[in-house]
Amino acid sequence: MTDNANNPTRRMNHMISGGATDGDSGLARKAHGRRIEKFEISKYLNLPQDPVISFGPKDLRDVLAPHNDALVVTVTIVNYDVTRIFVDSGSSVNILFKGTLDQINIEGCELESMSTPLYGFTGHAIRPMGKIDLPMSMGSDPKRVKKMVRFTVVDAPSSYNGILGWPSMKDFKDIASTYHQKLKFPVGREVWVLHGDQMVAHRYYDGVVRDGGKRARMEVNVIISGRSMLLVVEEAI
Repeated sequence: MTDNANNPTRRMNHMISGGATDGDSGLARKAHGRRIEKFEISKYLNLPQDPVISFGPKDLRDVLAPHNDALVVTVTIVNYDVTRIFVDSGSSVNILFKGTLDQINIEGCELESMSTPLYGFTGHAIRPMGKIDLPMSMGSDPKRVKKMVRFTVVDAPSSYNGILGWPSMKDFKDIASTYHQKLKFPVGREVWVLHGDQMVAHRYYDGVVRDGGKRARMEVNVIISGRSMLLVVEEAI
């Protein structure tokens, strides 16, 4: 009996991978690899002067503990405050689900086609509808950070309106702590905090479990909230 019989090859895939993050073709991905090699040579020459981001006991003061809640936040996409955005540092793309994009209802919105599929933790391929660049902001005025974010649009049922993966976390310089239920990011010389919504995270997790994995029926209401519209998604039980 060989050693391989007792030590089978380990295969692991615990993240959303694929998509066009490093390019939507073989040539584009090779060019991205060359840029990484060049960056390795010069990465210490011009280091950013960002504030130190850390987490400590005081970050737990407003957290309901113990918990196993996902980090679910609200961000502003275009002029909409979109709730139920799942922060997933294991995702290679930022995802916006078709239902959410339809609710935002951007005039003249056109998706750019893409050929690279997405792969979930089961290894099954999902063909995205396309990709789109939309302005997204976090924080509050007057110190709001706004950037163009590339979203991969997927037509699939989900308990969330979207997923923030590592591309947006890199662009915003976010540091996430699921344990502390916070997303921290630099704004100039300061550190700002985006709080997770534990009630929303727990509510929709319970809904999925209670329904045996079936998608709960949702009712979407749009409420005018100051300068923007707030998407409120309510579960109809």
